[in-house]
Amino acid sequence: MNALDAIDRSILRLLRLDARRSNASLATEVGLSPSACLRRIKLMEQAGVIRGYTALVDTSNVEATIAVIINITLDRQTEDYLDRFEAAVRRHPEIKECFLMTGGSDYLLRVEVANAGEFERIHKEILSALPGVSRIHSSFSIRNVLATRTGTKQSTRR
Repeated sequence: MNALDAIDRSILRLLRLDARRSNASLATEVGLSPSACLRRIKLMEQAGVIRGYTALVDTSNVEATIAVIINITLDRQTEDYLDRFEAAVRRHPEIKECFLMTGGSDYLLRVEVANAGEFERIHKEILSALPGVSRIHSSFSIRNVLATRTGTKQSTRR
């Protein structure tokens, strides 16, 4: 696929806000015919630009989870250390996201837990056992401000 143009970027922006919107609505908003819009979406899917669609779940109604953001610093930043660390992270489905970073830490991880006890287990059994780790700094989230971008959740602050 060639580079994304302004219409492709508009389609992506709108799908990020609401991936269930109708193709006809999407096409109207970006100024295309429905068939041309659908063709662009299919091309972006085939090229891997759009990798899938997901549901945003209000965990307060389904399951109580707390997002924990973890900064990891390695002993060294050699290719071997990075490769071994990343391979180990991939073996643990408890780790939802892992980003190689610039700045004060080498990696930023996100895990979701039901309570502090579950995080303690993950910290002891997984995080502290990852290869090359010299420092772990964890922060518990209070709430996800961007959990929904459609604006349906009203703020409790005035």
